[in-house]
Amino acid sequence: MTKFKRFLRHYWLAIVAVIAILVLFYVPLPYYIEGPGSANNLKSFVKIKGHPDQRKGKFMLTSVLQAPARPITWLYAQVNPHYSVVSAAEVNAGQDDATYDKVQNFYMQSAINEAIATAYSAAHAEYHKTYRGIYVLTVQANSKFKSDVKVGDTITKVNGHHFTTAQGYQRYIAKQGVGKKVTVTYQHDGKLKQATAPLIKLSTHRAGIGIGLTDNVKVTTKIPVKVNPGAIGGPSAGLMFSLQIYQQLTDQNIRRGRKIAGTGTINPDGSVGEIGGIDKKIIAAKKAGATIFFAPYLKPTKAVLALEENHQTNYQVAKATAKKYAPEMKVVPVSSFNQAIKYLKTH
Repeated sequence: MTKFKRFLRHYWLAIVAVIAILVLFYVPLPYYIEGPGSANNLKSFVKIKGHPDQRKGKFMLTSVLQAPARPITWLYAQVNPHYSVVSAAEVNAGQDDATYDKVQNFYMQSAINEAIATAYSAAHAEYHKTYRGIYVLTVQANSKFKSDVKVGDTITKVNGHHFTTAQGYQRYIAKQGVGKKVTVTYQHDGKLKQATAPLIKLSTHRAGIGIGLTDNVKVTTKIPVKVNPGAIGGPSAGLMFSLQIYQQLTDQNIRRGRKIAGTGTINPDGSVGEIGGIDKKIIAAKKAGATIFFAPYLKPTKAVLALEENHQTNYQVAKATAKKYAPEMKVVPVSSFNQAIKYLKTH
């Protein structure tokens, strides 16, 4: 018997155990694990020149923990009610990690810009919005521009025309007609480029470039403000950032020493939009000691209810989760920034 065979005979159990551990902890699965993230004090994120936050209490930004699944974490998610398993396609829509991160970072920067504009407007402080163009979120496989325009680029002109809204671009492009060649000017990695190609027929039957898009807006202020979100991405921080910025600008004691968490996008008109993973954010807020949680409330339309019979709003999910796991926490439905401010001032 060779030395190797004797080794296997004596240590086969240990070898099997090591292999099993390596498989459990390191073999990637085509899923992501989502669970409660953190609830960060926004005092450390927002800096406004001459306006430090010296009031007691906290506004907290809640997040969802998201990580590639391994067999051990997949098993953990099956037995822990606060964790869930989602397919990789649901998370990144087929994008590679670099592209997905780029889009999430843009969403966060957009949320910060809208939060600054909302808070400065409410505080009657000077600010200015500059519309840069349309930010490219996705590029369709049949787009004639797919070899030039990439996710993360910003289209600033079409045939030399710059518009101040995405709708302006869309209307102009639709008028050109399917098959008509157009020249787009776009910014890629800080460099201005141009590409010419024919328009395609979109699912709406209108002519288009073949991209998924959103607005790219820059906000500048007379009173300097810096917001550093760290490694957190996505658009759901808008509401809480706007409350923190407003608190510092006005120095009003709207927190009154309370620990206030929440979530929700903030739109240019100050309305609050729904987000994903709110049940997990309730758990994160509970762990951080929050006593109030602002949850977006968007009244479902008849069309939504017809398509989704058991549809639940963010507020309904948050309230049900808090009732079960955080009964001491008050979940407050909010549809706008002004509504959140009113609640803080009157309760």
